Amino acid sequence: MVEALITVRRARSQDAKEIADVHDAAWRDAYRGVIPGRELERMIARRGPDWWHQAIERGSRLVVLEFDESIAGYATYGRNRVPNLPYQGELFELYLAPEFQGLGFGRRLFQAARRDLSDHHYPTLLVWALADNVRAVNFYERLGGTVVRRAQERFGSEMRDRIAFGFKDIDA
Repeated sequence: MVEALITVRRARSQDAKEIADVHDAAWRDAYRGVIPGRELERMIARRGPDWWHQAIERGSRLVVLEFDESIAGYATYGRNRVPNLPYQGELFELYLAPEFQGLGFGRRLFQAARRDLSDHHYPTLLVWALADNVRAVNFYERLGGTVVRRAQERFGSEMRDRIAFGFKDIDA
């Protein structure tokens, strides 16, 4: 029998390159055809290993899902950035490399981030997804998210709809 070790843990400086690789692959998979090509390439290029290394060194809340000693996904989160919405925490990003999607790993990352937010007195959380990212929208709906706001975001000269999902107190 072959067994693989799967862990969710805080990101370490030496993870920066693998996180950048996951970011690159996941964003191309999720947003090709959704975000205009030139804008998508710019957004990916800004998030190379140096950017991730600095985020880790600054103490950003960043967890990784490690599968057999390789980074398969990551989540970033913190205090809600939209003060007029009644949620304390916010999940900024949750991405898995395409080959690790659909295996329950996204749920593990989400639960780890949610638990950490709750442990730091952010019991409710908000997460945004582009409306055209059907997999993300379905994922947050399956997790019990409630649509609490719709807005638009500009990508170059084009606008895209985005949806905010709210999650109630983890202990409620």
